[in-house]
Amino acid sequence: MTNVLIRDVPDDVHGELLRRAEAAGQSLQQYLRAELTRIVAQPTMAEILDRLDAHASATIGFDDVLTSRDEVRDGRP
Repeated sequence: MTNVLIRDVPDDVHGELLRRAEAAGQSLQQYLRAELTRIVAQPTMAEILDRLDAHASATIGFDDVLTSRDEVRDGRP
């Protein structure tokens, strides 16, 4: 595994991280490893938008939207 060193962490941030780690019954290292893993598991907004863009293959026109709206209002399938 690779090591990560973070310098110049503000004292209040460090203290809060320690508090959260203790509350979770973990060392600071264990807590931070779990949090970093959780962060990486969630895609960023840019990644989500890229995925949506890659899957967007259909285009619909304004008339299609109005027709669909009218069908929903009229109870048509």
